[in-house]
Amino acid sequence: MRHVYSLSEVNLNQPSIVTIGVFDGVHRGHQHLVQRLVAEARATGRLAVVLTFFPHPDIVLRNLQGRYYLTSPEQRADLLIEAGVDYVVTHPFDEQVRQMRAAAFVDEMRAHLQLSSLWVGADFALGYKREGDVPFLRAQGAEKQFSVHEVDLLTAEGTTISSTAIRQALEVGQVEQAREWLGRGYALSGEVVRGEARGRKIGYPTANIAVWEHQVIPANGIYAGWARLGSERFMAATNVGVRPTFDGSNITVEPYLLDFDRDIYGQTLEITFEKHLRPEAKFSSLPELIEQIGRDVDDARAFLASLRQP
Repeated sequence: MRHVYSLSEVNLNQPSIVTIGVFDGVHRGHQHLVQRLVAEARATGRLAVVLTFFPHPDIVLRNLQGRYYLTSPEQRADLLIEAGVDYVVTHPFDEQVRQMRAAAFVDEMRAHLQLSSLWVGADFALGYKREGDVPFLRAQGAEKQFSVHEVDLLTAEGTTISSTAIRQALEVGQVEQAREWLGRGYALSGEVVRGEARGRKIGYPTANIAVWEHQVIPANGIYAGWARLGSERFMAATNVGVRPTFDGSNITVEPYLLDFDRDIYGQTLEITFEKHLRPEAKFSSLPELIEQIGRDVDDARAFLASLRQP
């Protein structure tokens, strides 16, 4: 199982089944396709390969700025490998790839991946001006001896599950909806860095996480979720926002780990967002804030304990 950062870095020595896409978030729709691909690869003695891209083509083509990704390339690859994929190829999406004709890209896959079957969603297209749609790829397959398998898009309650819909849910704090579409709690990770230590002074020390600058952060508010430190897992109540009681201005992500008291500066912490507890608010006094934090912690504990039930 390997993650490589260019097609040129891999030359497989046995046939593969390949799927192509951005796979940002690796949501349930992606999982639906990948699980079927992996099962077919195992049954036929072939390798399961996911070919994806970084930067996101949307960012390059539309010149988008700010936070857009649901997963970093490394998070995405880890999730795909956990799903059974043998190779994840994160190919650079640059001007050369943008201008590449679909037939030429197919030839690259055949040369490096021993492509024997290509699995794609019904709305898939690749290459210059999206010329490589499913009918085009079927014609290429007939000429170049690989099959094309079209996988139906997964829907939930009549809505197609998509990365765009998940981003929109997170941007308004609907982490429960995001969790339903992802099949897991939305996760952020980063190094624990020093902040202003206000939480410690009021009895609720938080871990200030340096989140990747391009990853979506849920709307300002208080959330219940899990904190993972290496192989350990803890309950957490996480504050996302500017700390208005202290007249803050920069958005921070600061989980309070329940029943935890260790120095973890410099370590990597992952947090998930399972439930939105309340919006961010400015309190008239410090005692009022402390009292509310106590209620938040109780609410987070009760909710997370309920998730442990069979």
